[in-house]
Amino acid sequence: MYNDVRFKLNGKDMIYTGDPLRRLLDVLREDYSLTGSKEGCGEGECGACSIVKDGELVTSCIIPVGAVNGCELLTIEGIRDTEKGKCIIDAYAEGGAVQCGFCIPGMVMATYCLLNKNPNPSEEEIRVGISGNICRCTGYDLIVECIRLAAEKGASIWNK
Repeated sequence: MYNDVRFKLNGKDMIYTGDPLRRLLDVLREDYSLTGSKEGCGEGECGACSIVKDGELVTSCIIPVGAVNGCELLTIEGIRDTEKGKCIIDAYAEGGAVQCGFCIPGMVMATYCLLNKNPNPSEEEIRVGISGNICRCTGYDLIVECIRLAAEKGASIWNK
């Protein structure tokens, strides 16, 4: 018999009843059909599965679902239609930082966390902010430029 795991997911109260050691990534993808987070490495190194847990960027492939009891989780699906999410996604598209799209949800989540904490980051702060995310297609220079663009274009929303 398992205890319920209660958490907030993209603003909605959720109750998970099952193996508390099951990977959060699998629960998000398989139980809740939130497939924006991807499995890249399965070891928490590539960032493709990045989500926001209580305001911090985390890799969902190494977190057991039981560890999120009482937490607030945000996925790419939870931010994509928000003003901040649209700002980031538009900047990535405008700046040409999207190719295969596999890493982009994790990069967007890292950008979201970074700009929420620091609406006007330096290049070094941007690079540190996305350092846990690997991109094999686009390269980091374009991504850094797109994050700058999101910061500039969305200055009024990041400073709220």
